[in-house]
Amino acid sequence: MADSKKRILIVGGGTAGTTVAASLMRHSGGTQLDVAIIEPSEDHYYQPAFTIVGAGAYKLDKTRRKQQNLIPRGVEWIKGKAASFDPENNSLTLDSGAELNYDYLIVCPGLELNWDKIEGAAALGTRGVCSNYSSEHVEYTWECLQNLKPGAKALFTQAPLPFKCPGAPQKIAYLTADYLRKKNQLEDSEVHFFTAGPAMFAVPFFAKELDKVAAGYGIDVHFQHNLVAIDADNKRATFKVVGGDNEGETVVMDYDMLHFTPYQSPPQAIQSSPLANEGGYVDIDQHSMQHNKYSNVFALGDAGSTPNSKTAAAVRKQSPVVVKNLLAAINGDALEAHYDGYGSCPLTTAYGKVIMAEFTYGGKVTPTFPLDPSKERWINWWIKVTGLPMFYWSYMLRGYEWFFKHNTSYVEPE
Repeated sequence: MADSKKRILIVGGGTAGTTVAASLMRHSGGTQLDVAIIEPSEDHYYQPAFTIVGAGAYKLDKTRRKQQNLIPRGVEWIKGKAASFDPENNSLTLDSGAELNYDYLIVCPGLELNWDKIEGAAALGTRGVCSNYSSEHVEYTWECLQNLKPGAKALFTQAPLPFKCPGAPQKIAYLTADYLRKKNQLEDSEVHFFTAGPAMFAVPFFAKELDKVAAGYGIDVHFQHNLVAIDADNKRATFKVVGGDNEGETVVMDYDMLHFTPYQSPPQAIQSSPLANEGGYVDIDQHSMQHNKYSNVFALGDAGSTPNSKTAAAVRKQSPVVVKNLLAAINGDALEAHYDGYGSCPLTTAYGKVIMAEFTYGGKVTPTFPLDPSKERWINWWIKVTGLPMFYWSYMLRGYEWFFKHNTSYVEPE
């Protein structure tokens, strides 16, 4: 580590940290910025593609790049984790024990996957237990899917919000059902989707369409059911009913394949720090992305408290806001950049079909293209499988602002 004091220190080198670092270096107007990223991982994954990796439609190797090749030129990579924060003194401590000081801090460590919150989750990767949220085991999902026999029972679970990519738990259910249909096995099989929430999706406009998709496959949907235990030896899953007339009851179901979503939370170092709100997320203004107490601290990405869908698309819109407002703060100017809560979720409903869900705060539907956003489209599949990965690696992570400007004039039909 060359210097223990940095002008700008970025915690996290994932999608958010890499994008904002590259944007800072590209759009700082020639200002000489002393920027460092704290990140422990050797590999960087394009996680939005994990759904289609698990469905056998994409190769895992295409989702992975070496972290060292993505760190922007002129930015120092500090390989480690932030272990504690002292924003009163503009400092933090690494897991190595080293202390770092900063003038400005950008916090974007992402979310941790809390596998141990579900009893029996250690069976992941064996005996039909799979999850597309694990880079190590995502290919096992495809193996499980291929091993389904006529009359099989496949279960898919969704943990309580918030978690990253809120459509992912049900997208693999649709792809599995479509796979079984193509093999003429769907009618003889059972596909169940268990969600801790009361609806298929947080945005009612898209929830309505997803109800139709699930019904079209004959998927049994169980609302307000939360996975609490996995018995992999006997292939049984236990759910707790978290709402409705049967709240508090438990439901046990056999399975041949169980795809589950782990509980997720900000890293413990964030949760226990002065930066966190009561929920453990970095306490920031939902529009300016500036910390509500510490004016030299900004945050973006999944660990931030902004009430948006936790997706790479949200980071794409948050990054320029953070960069512009941080540079304004450095120059003593007013913070005028504004994040509107934009998020996007390509809802993969079949092989070759995607509903492109785009929305801002309040669930306002804001499609990029002038097409009915409720429709499943092949072009959206191409965007999901080819277009978005290309733009991610070649544009977003290099600090270019996305050249599409989404249309905010869409009005939901009555």
